[in-house]
Formats: sequence, C-alpha cells, structure tokens
Amino acid sequence: MAKKTKKIIFTVLPILLGVFLIVYFVSQLSAEDKTAIINSFKTANYWWVLLSLVCGALSHFSRAYRWKFMLEPLGYKPKFPNLVMTVLISYLVNLVFQRAGDVARATAISKYEEIPFEKSLGTIVAERIADVIMLLSIIAIAFFLQADLIKSLLIKEDSNPMQTIFILLILGIVAVVGFYFLKKSKNAFAIKVRNFISGLIEGAKSILKMKNKWAFIFHTVFIWVMYVMMFYVVTFALPETTNLPFEAIIVGFVVGGISMALTNGGLGYYPFFVAKVLVLYGIAENPANAFGWIMWTAQTLMILVFGGLSFLFLPMYNKEK
Repeated sequence: MAKKTKKIIFTVLPILLGVFLIVYFVSQLSAEDKTAIINSFKTANYWWVLLSLVCGALSHFSRAYRWKFMLEPLGYKPKFPNLVMTVLISYLVNLVFQRAGDVARATAISKYEEIPFEKSLGTIVAERIADVIMLLSIIAIAFFLQADLIKSLLIKEDSNPMQTIFILLILGIVAVVGFYFLKKSKNAFAIKVRNFISGLIEGAKSILKMKNKWAFIFHTVFIWVMYVMMFYVVTFALPETTNLPFEAIIVGFVVGGISMALTNGGLGYYPFFVAKVLVLYGIAENPANAFGWIMWTAQTLMILVFGGLSFLFLPMYNKEK
C-alpha cells in the first residue's frame, strides 16, 4: 500500500469511526433519554467547567515553560509567548490531522525563533518520552486502585482455590514467555517494542542528567496533575457525579486519555468510553453520557478558541520576521 494511501486511511478512518459512534449513540437514545441529557446540560454548574478549563490552560503554560529547559542547552532562548502559541497550535492541528501537531509545533518555532527544525522536533520527542512515563505511571495507579476489583474477578466466593492458582500460574507463564520473546525474538513487532522500551529508559536517563532536571520533572508532574484535575473538577458540575470515588476518576481519566489517541481529539470516542466507565461505578447512564459530552465539548472548544487565536496572533507578534 502506498504511503500516501495509508496516510489518508489513518487520517480519515478514525474520524469516520468517531462520527459513527456519535450517530450510533444518538440513534440509541429514546426521547426521554435525550430530554434527560439536555436537562443535565441546562442544570450543570458551569463554574466547575470553567475551573477545569483554567487547569487545562495552566497545563499548556507549564508545557510551554518546560520546553524551554530542553531548548536552552542547545543555545536557544525563545520568547515565552511563542512557546505558548506554538504549543496551542499543535493541539489545534491534532484535532484535524492526528499526530501532526508536533510537526506543526516544531515548524512554527523554527520559523519564528530560527531554531533548526530537526533540533526542535528532537526536544519534542524527548518531552513525549517523559509524558509517556507519566501516563504509564497513572495507568499503573489505576490498576493498583482496582486491585480489589481484579481480585474479585479472579477469586469468587464459590470458586475453587485450585482454579484460581491455575489461572495465576498460566498468567505467570505467559508473562515469562512474553518477556523472553521480547528479549530474544527477531520479529519486527518485538524489535519495535524493545526499541520503544529502550527509548523510554534512555529518555529517562537523559532527563536525570539535565541541568534543570528538577524544574523539568516538576513541570512534567504538574502538567499531568492539571490533566487529572481537569477531569476531577467537572465531576462537581453534575449532582450525580459529585461523589465519585477517586479510583473512578483515575480510571475515567485513563480511559478518556486513551480514547483521545484513537481519533482526532477523541471525536465520538471520549464521551462514549468515559460514560461507560462512570456507569460501572453506579452513575445512571444519562448523567454519565452528559458528563462525557460536557467534558469533551469544553476541552475541544478551549483548543479551537485558543489554538485559533494563536494561529492569528503568532505572525502578528512576530511581524518583524
């Protein structure tokens, strides 16, 4: 398959799937369901949604400031407004062309700060390694918080203890064989996984050797704390989601974050999957759906507005160039 054809497929297909999920979701709603969801939107406390957007804005500012720690050792001192606007532009581009935001960000900062494209892109890749480590850490926390749930699935009151031991033994054997396969295999997929893990380890080591490593680590943690807070504070916007347990918030955040990677900006996916998580924690389906749509709409509007303004003001701010 030609590269151009594959690129078109991987760009268009996620959008079509997202649109399909939206159409499917609406088609499954009764008139009463639609009324209930609309009422949830009308009665939601949007001050909490606004606070969520403030957390999102702080994460974007922190991401821009963190980027400075990667560029300064290379001999560049870009203006902070340029860093902020190029970061916002990257989010906006990702809504249209998945995974193209980082290229747009590197291109824009190269144009207005005269930083070579390959160097700026290299710093962004290094940043992404730190972000992947944080995401994996949050996923691990989610699994840890759900240990009792996993245990209840494996060990039921009426189950045979030997059956549970057998299941755990099989899982252990699969894990050992999988580790050996990844370590020794010459399979293309196994090599990619090995290289990915090696890249994470090398990236983590390079961060620890950085001059401003503690400032970089602080901003990395702060960015992801703000991401979680964006999700958490919106739970207070609806009475039905106000008392969600912490594990539900973490699991919902993780599922929402993964759904963002499935299609452009989580179109269709984000509200659908987040609602499914909330239902598992006892939230009625209609307010769960309303929460997912409020959360996704707020995030998307913020990116559209501030990303669009950045596209407009970036050349004006750098008019001498």
